[in-house]
Amino acid sequence: MKSVCLALLCLLPGVALAYPIEVDKQMNGAEVSYQTIEIDHDMAALALYNLGDSAAQCTAVFRNGPEAGRTRKAVLPARGESNLTVKFKRSVIRLRIKLTCHLADSK
Repeated sequence: MKSVCLALLCLLPGVALAYPIEVDKQMNGAEVSYQTIEIDHDMAALALYNLGDSAAQCTAVFRNGPEAGRTRKAVLPARGESNLTVKFKRSVIRLRIKLTCHLADSK
C-alpha cells in the first residue's frame, strides 16, 4: 500500500505541469503533420513534419492569454521536419496555436 501511494505521489509533479493546447490548422494543400510538446510551465514547442514531396512553408502564432502572440516561421523541405519553440513571460494556463501552411512555391 505504501509503495502504491509513493508511486502516485511521484507522478503528481508531472501532472501539475500539463496544460491544454489547442491547434487551429489551415494546411492549404500542404501535407504537414504536427505534434505539440509541453516543455515547461512557460515553454512549449510544435514539431512539424512534412509528409509531401514538395517543400512547405509554415507560420505558427502562439497565444497565451493576454500576452501578445508570438510568431514562428519554418520552411520544411520535402520529407523534412522542424521544431518551433516559444517561451512566455507567464505560466501557460491554456495555449492556442494558429498553424498556417502552404506549398513553398505558391502563396
